[in-house]
Amino acid sequence: MSSMNDREKAFENKFAHDAELKFKAEARRNKLLGLWAAELLGKTGTDAEDYAKSVVMADFEEAGDEDVFRKVRGDFDANGVVQSDHQIRRQMLELLAIAVDQIQNS
Repeated sequence: MSSMNDREKAFENKFAHDAELKFKAEARRNKLLGLWAAELLGKTGTDAEDYAKSVVMADFEEAGDEDVFRKVRGDFDANGVVQSDHQIRRQMLELLAIAVDQIQNS
């Protein structure tokens, strides 16, 4: 019976670890996305860092990536930055891959 309990505990630990890595990767992706968007918005230094934090915080509005996408899309539209929805979503995917790599190698 303890073998079954050990397997169950190992599975629960792996699930928790995977969920933590997913959260960290998405948060890092959002920061990288925020820095990318900040550059296109003409923000530098502390303003760029603050903007990146606002993109990270936007992810807590609802489950999934749509809240982050809407934040960046809205800010681009409000400031005349020309990027298609496809370009923003592609950037989100590319930056997620970079974030995962950074977390796995840190």
